[in-house]
Amino acid sequence: MKKMISASFHKWLPRIVIAAFISIFCLFPVASQSSQNRNFPQGSTQGRTEMGGQVRGIDFPNIDVNITRPQGGEQVAFSVQLLLLLTVLTIAPSLLILTTCFLRFSIVLDFIKRALSLQQVPPTSVLNGIALFMTIFIMFPTLQNVYNNALKPLSNGELTIEQAYREAEAPLRTFMLNQTITVQSDGSLGSRYISSFLGMADLPAPNGPEDIPTYVIIPAYILHELTVAFKIGVFLYIPFIVIDMVVASILMSMGMMMLPPVQISMPFKLMLFVMVDGWGLLTQQLFQSVIK
Repeated sequence: MKKMISASFHKWLPRIVIAAFISIFCLFPVASQSSQNRNFPQGSTQGRTEMGGQVRGIDFPNIDVNITRPQGGEQVAFSVQLLLLLTVLTIAPSLLILTTCFLRFSIVLDFIKRALSLQQVPPTSVLNGIALFMTIFIMFPTLQNVYNNALKPLSNGELTIEQAYREAEAPLRTFMLNQTITVQSDGSLGSRYISSFLGMADLPAPNGPEDIPTYVIIPAYILHELTVAFKIGVFLYIPFIVIDMVVASILMSMGMMMLPPVQISMPFKLMLFVMVDGWGLLTQQLFQSVIK
C-alpha cells in the first residue's frame, strides 16, 4: 500500500510543481497589474455607460386611434362610401380582367400553347403579358372615355363619386353589350345569356339596352367570352390534332410504339406554326373577333 501511494505521489509531483510555477509567474502579475490599473490591457481607456449632454434619444411618434359614434347621417354615408371604395380597389384587378377582352385573349393563348404541346415555353407570365398589352390596345378608346368623362372631372371636383361612377360605367356597358348582343336566328338582336340572367333575376324584358342592369350584363359577358374563347381554342386544336394522328399512325406502322408521338410531332407543329406566321394570324383574328 505504501509503495502504491509513493508511486502515485512521484507520478503527480512534477505536474503539481509545473502548475504552481505557472500560477506564480503568470496569474499573480496580471492580478496585481489589474488591481493597480483598471485600464487593461495597457493603453486602453476606461469605458463609460453615461451619455454626454449632446447625445439625444430617438423620438418615437405617438399613435392614437379613436373610435367615436357618427354625429349624423353624412358621417355614416361617408364611412360607407369609403368602405365601398376600398372594396372596389381590392377587387379592381378582377374587375379589369372580367370586364375586358383580357379573359378571351388569355384563354386562347393558353389553348395555343397546349395545342403545340409546349410545357414551359413561352412562360405563362409572357402569355399574360401579351394578352394584357393587346387588351390595352383594344380597350384604349373605352378607357380614354372613362378617364375623360369620369376620373378627370372627379379629380377636378366637378363630379361626385356617384356621378363619376355612372360616367365610368357607361363606356364599359357599351363595350360589353356590343360583344354580348348578337344577331338571333329571326334577325333580331339579343343574347341568350342576358335573357337567361334576366329570367334568373325575375326581371321583365327590357325595352332597350339601357334598361338592362349592369349586374346582369357582367355575368352574361363573362359567359359569352368563355364560350367564344373555347370555340377559338377548338378550331386551333384541329390542325395540330391531325398532325398528332398522322405521326402516331406512322410510328405504329413502323413498330415504334414505345416512342412518344408528342416528342416527334412537336417539331412538325412548330414548323407549321412558324411557316404560316401563327402569331400574326392569331393576334389578327383575335383583334377582328373583338372589333366588329
